Amino acid sequence: MLTGSMVAMVTPMTEQGAVDWAALEGLVEHHISQGTDGIVSVGTTGESATLDHEEHGEVISRTVQAVAGRIPVVGGTGANSTSEAIALTQYGMDAGVDACLLVVPYYNKPPQEGLYQHFKAIAEAVAIPQILYNVPGRTAVDMHNDTTVRLAEIDNIVAIKDATNDLDRARDLIARCPSDFAIYSGEDGSACELMLAGGKGTISVTANVAPQLMHRMCQAAVLGHADEARALNEQLADLHIAMFLESNPIPAKWAVEQQGLIGGRIRLPLVSLSEQYHDQVRSAMNLAGIL
Repeated sequence: MLTGSMVAMVTPMTEQGAVDWAALEGLVEHHISQGTDGIVSVGTTGESATLDHEEHGEVISRTVQAVAGRIPVVGGTGANSTSEAIALTQYGMDAGVDACLLVVPYYNKPPQEGLYQHFKAIAEAVAIPQILYNVPGRTAVDMHNDTTVRLAEIDNIVAIKDATNDLDRARDLIARCPSDFAIYSGEDGSACELMLAGGKGTISVTANVAPQLMHRMCQAAVLGHADEARALNEQLADLHIAMFLESNPIPAKWAVEQQGLIGGRIRLPLVSLSEQYHDQVRSAMNLAGIL
């Protein structure tokens, strides 16, 4: 079971808009040196929506190669077409990822039974550990806890990234799902409390900018060291907010650029962080002691 701080890693790009492979390798080394517990490649934060299929696969593959088995790698392989999600997940398995992250299908708004059949079909087609991802704020459909509990009975569906920001719902999943089914936070602001309630980690945007501090906070929270975890999370509180002043990953890429780790290029229709937010993001980074 994967535990701790798993960074939803940004995808660096050159000024010409191509993926910056050298910077990608540098980010991997940075996260490993800073204690990040796992890397999620080509999630929403990795600009999955604007990478073409070839780029999507190559970013996952090169991330696996750069990590070289030192920490787990999760490939973002979800889609709102079941056949496409199966193909991406098969690619992820062939590339050597440790698990795949599968977002609830977006835009076409399937009913609960459609969600169940979608994820069941992927799990049956590709024999790799699979992590569900419920983020209704982006997908326009909410996977109900009852559906998640049904899916948790499938052997290779091993976890869910819950980005509802509803701790009561997360506690309900922790209580009702099998003990070997992991609940991960998908909301940095409430991640600490979810882990203290029994969650196993977080798939984090903030970890792009403060990997070491996120690792320490998650380690304390998963172990149940509440005072230590909350104290560390207090240092991160402003940063959690700052990472969502504009649509993710706009603030995260700008902040990582300020650290000298990547260039600032982001693909349309997203644009660079509005100047009105620069000071707020810098202030949050200073409070976390990372700028």
